[in-house]
Amino acid sequence: MSEAPLLAVTMGEPAGIGPEIALKAHLALAGRPAAPRLLWLADPDLAAATAKRLGIGAQLLVVRSADEARRADGRALAILPHLLARASEPGRPDPANAPAVVAAIETGVALLARGAADALVTNPIAKSVLAAAGFAYSGHTEFLAALAQRHFALAEEPTPVMMLAGPRLRTVPLTLHLPLSEVPAALTEERILEVARIVARSLAGEFGIARPRLVLGGLNPHAGEDGRLGTEEERVLRPAAQKARAEGIDLKGPLAADSLFHEGARGGYDAALLPSHDQALIPVKTLDFEDTVNVTLGLPFVRTSPDHGTAFDIAGTGRASERGLLAAIALAERLAARRR
Repeated sequence: MSEAPLLAVTMGEPAGIGPEIALKAHLALAGRPAAPRLLWLADPDLAAATAKRLGIGAQLLVVRSADEARRADGRALAILPHLLARASEPGRPDPANAPAVVAAIETGVALLARGAADALVTNPIAKSVLAAAGFAYSGHTEFLAALAQRHFALAEEPTPVMMLAGPRLRTVPLTLHLPLSEVPAALTEERILEVARIVARSLAGEFGIARPRLVLGGLNPHAGEDGRLGTEEERVLRPAAQKARAEGIDLKGPLAADSLFHEGARGGYDAALLPSHDQALIPVKTLDFEDTVNVTLGLPFVRTSPDHGTAFDIAGTGRASERGLLAAIALAERLAARRR
């Protein structure tokens, strides 16, 4: 029997629901045959305080290395300490704790680069809180690309591609965390082609889809209606799709984005590429909010995350569901197994 995979799970924003769902996810997995092992990169005091506050009877095991976590029997949640500057209060984020949040993400990537962990699962972060502490990246995705170059000694920074993968739909935003006004200028033929290549390669590799079918959604209403409602489709999107098809990538479009997500349309493709962030995230979250996973393609390691945020409004109440984190853990395990 092969050894259970070890997944590095980041702390995320300590004042959000991350601590609660990490404890609940561990309880859901502990004792299951062949369940993945979790190595939580977090503050042990935060874990103990959260468990006590919410009455979560999880066993906690402070470890000094990933190897120690791998050797443990799995009944206790292994914690590799990343100490907070101040005790965290649910719903009250503190920028003083941002360095520990960032350090946990970097540790996770470093463990993967050394082969000490098999995949990275990230808990939600509060981007505004990190920015207030001087964090220079607009989100996890961009930061992970920089860490990949550093820790895997790559010649250049890889192109990270965000995919939202749910039971009924996979979507990919062609632009990431940008104001909507900046999206048209960021949509280039080169960007669309690069994303299409990465998505097609990942679907064929980690996802096991022999001949991935992609569809490209339009930026403008009715996909521009032959230039009458916008010119990006004719100037940029259509030529990019034609070049992708010339390379052997099955990419249809650009098609009107408002007609891509009903049940009949979804059966015609394996992933939809959409120009803007919200065009991609709204439909998949509407269909399967609790079971959709944010997975970053184009990196030299597997990274997944729940598709929800920090939920400060319910932090510390015991109402947070671990379902999204469990979905992220399950997908990370499957993708890592295919990579191996």
